[in-house]
Amino acid sequence: ILADGGYRGSLADWVFDKFKWELEVVLRPDECPSKFKVIPKRWIVERAFAWLENFRRLTIDYEFHADTAEAMVQLAFCKIMLNKIIV
Repeated sequence: ILADGGYRGSLADWVFDKFKWELEVVLRPDECPSKFKVIPKRWIVERAFAWLENFRRLTIDYEFHADTAEAMVQLAFCKIMLNKIIV
């Protein structure tokens, strides 16, 4: 699983203990911390969030239960992947 630099620390250990998934934290390169530079793996995560912003129901958290919100995200990604298969 790719994650941003804010998810370092105990979260990676918790994800591995709970699900046996490895959390890969993508950090900014040290040579230019203040300048904008596209980071290849981080770009994948940002693109996925941009795709989700196209779904009006996901822009604001209308759901009462976290399970319902998770299901809406999964449905959105199913629609995105089906459109990519069809086109």
